[in-house]
Amino acid sequence: MDVPRTAVCWFTPGVDGSWWYMGTLGSQVMCDNIPGLVNKQRQLCRQHPNIMQAIGAGIRDWIGECQHQFQNHRWNCNTHPRDHNVFGRLLMRSSREAAFVYAISSAGMVHTLTRACSQGELQSCSCDPNKKGSSQDAKGAFDWGGCSDHVEHAMRFSQAFVDAKERKERDARALMNLHNNRAGRKAVKRFMSLECKCHGVSGSCSVRTCWLALADFRQTGDHLRRRYNGAVQVAMNQYGTGFTAAQRLFKRPSKNDLVYFEDSPDYCIQDHESGSVGTGGRVCERMSRGVDSCEVMCCGRGYDTSRVSRTTKCECKFHWCCAVHCRDCHQEVDVHTCKPQT
Repeated sequence: MDVPRTAVCWFTPGVDGSWWYMGTLGSQVMCDNIPGLVNKQRQLCRQHPNIMQAIGAGIRDWIGECQHQFQNHRWNCNTHPRDHNVFGRLLMRSSREAAFVYAISSAGMVHTLTRACSQGELQSCSCDPNKKGSSQDAKGAFDWGGCSDHVEHAMRFSQAFVDAKERKERDARALMNLHNNRAGRKAVKRFMSLECKCHGVSGSCSVRTCWLALADFRQTGDHLRRRYNGAVQVAMNQYGTGFTAAQRLFKRPSKNDLVYFEDSPDYCIQDHESGSVGTGGRVCERMSRGVDSCEVMCCGRGYDTSRVSRTTKCECKFHWCCAVHCRDCHQEVDVHTCKPQT
């Protein structure tokens, strides 16, 4: 996705599937003129412009992660950078793709803010102040030290800001979004790990200093991708307060599951109403038998083959100390692309 850095400073998913952006103008002006925000969001926007800028700086990370997870699928988390809605009409449909987008974006906000707090980029937070004194784990006692990532602070702000609109609407789609937002936030916390440094004579590790650290966002992305695969199709319960499985044989969703209401389109052809851009022109693998195969990716329409020249680094040698020298190798390869719809 090619989003101009100066044009994007923050986003919020709305219940109607909108993704709104703030540019480089003053926070008061921009927060008051962004359509679709509820009063609570405008208030938080005005009060915390630095947090909004931090979120905007991290937007590429979670969109990039979404595109990594689906790079070989018909739906590849494609975006519309010139549209006020970065995913077009995709989020208007209560599909499992929409569920994933809400979850990964909520997780991305938490991950970005947690990192920003630990790195001293925000005045409102820093390292986790509760990680003081001594504690213990399976290896024994340790002292809290270093900088523990303050994920709880990031989760609270993300929940207050992102969920504000959903809590005002309180319809079926809002409940779906709230559920998937929460699943995304919990996924980040799930992969917090204890990192320690040993102290003692000759590395005896008689004393340990430890801190809690975020995992790489790829772990969160992998986890949510698995949740997408096992997403539960649901219906509203008779009280309108929660979900029940859409079919009797389906399991009841847990708090960690992604949930959706509507079946997904096949994404084979361009369809503005469903947000599908089709697979015409997509690169496919002729010899593959997976979802990236030309048969699956091109939906039976066939594919075109073109010969292209590629340059890669080859015959790399390590030279002491400390450089690696490579040759540029040129090769002709066949590239297969799906035929457009007729």
